[in-house]
Amino acid sequence: MASVEIRDLRKSFGATEVLHGVSIDIADGAFVVLVGPSGCGKSTLLRMIAGLESITSGELWIGDKLVNMAPPKERDIAMVFQNYALYPHMTVYENMAFSMRLRKAPQAETDQRTRQAAEILGLTPLLDRYPRQLSGGQRQRVAMGRAIVRDPALFLFDEPLSNLDAKLRVAMRTEIKALHQRVGGTTIYVTHDQIEAMTMADQIVVMQGGHVEQIGAPLELYDHPANQFVAGFMGSPAMNFIKGRAKRDDAGLAVVTDAGETVRAPHDAAVTDGQPVVMGFRPEHLSVTEGAEGIGVEVVVTEPTGSEIHVAARHGADAVTAVFRERLSLSPGQRIRLAPDLARAHLFDADTGRALRA
Repeated sequence: MASVEIRDLRKSFGATEVLHGVSIDIADGAFVVLVGPSGCGKSTLLRMIAGLESITSGELWIGDKLVNMAPPKERDIAMVFQNYALYPHMTVYENMAFSMRLRKAPQAETDQRTRQAAEILGLTPLLDRYPRQLSGGQRQRVAMGRAIVRDPALFLFDEPLSNLDAKLRVAMRTEIKALHQRVGGTTIYVTHDQIEAMTMADQIVVMQGGHVEQIGAPLELYDHPANQFVAGFMGSPAMNFIKGRAKRDDAGLAVVTDAGETVRAPHDAAVTDGQPVVMGFRPEHLSVTEGAEGIGVEVVVTEPTGSEIHVAARHGADAVTAVFRERLSLSPGQRIRLAPDLARAHLFDADTGRALRA
């Protein structure tokens, strides 16, 4: 295992800079997920760590070694790709053992490591099969097994589940997390799926436009987002945002929404009277109220999922989603009032998107 230190890392393709001074500290044995929308630079950063992309400037340390100019084979890494990258003419056993044979390891050690990895991943009955005879999930386990056999200092995963169906993705992310707990090893995992990030990571790095927006534990990012982008990206359904202006009165802090309603706001927000703000609250932190508190919305559609009901509604020009555990009977066009849990609500600066806290 090894720690990873990324210091002001930049990457340019010609005159276009795609990574703008990224700095991240990854502890020995940590499971870190790089997450963000397509094109945010997360896969480019992973490929730079792997040595598959050159570094324009900055420093990259794996353990106590500066690896800016080191070729991939000298970085002691193992990478699991999105498309599995298995050799079609080799059996499962041969694919998993290939790296050991390449380094001319003793046959007894190669066999022992390969069969041990196969046992961990439930691949022992499949060792004589070829990739074409395997399902997508089995192929991904073989790719993971090939990485385990190498016993690297650093595991790199590049969107390994994106080619799998939804049910298999859920099962495989559980397997990968359990594998990390069993085998250990510092792991950097790239995905655009924030549910994968929330369920698997010790630490999440949220990226946008080649910048790091926030780094923290999953629930830290969920409960205390640094800005509106992180708040909207983490969570499914996404956080609701209502535009308006801050208002201070005898009762404390409120927001006058663009639709003309006044809703109470978190009292610990550092705002000035009349400041343009965006109020954020998660769908599960809303309740239907008969009183004057909250905001009036018009129901657009209801979506029962079995355990919950998702309600899509509108408040003026702003879309609002609410999630209820109880089985409410609501109809399109119906007007109701929704009150946010103020202890869990957020305020953001309308211009910068920065979270406004005391």
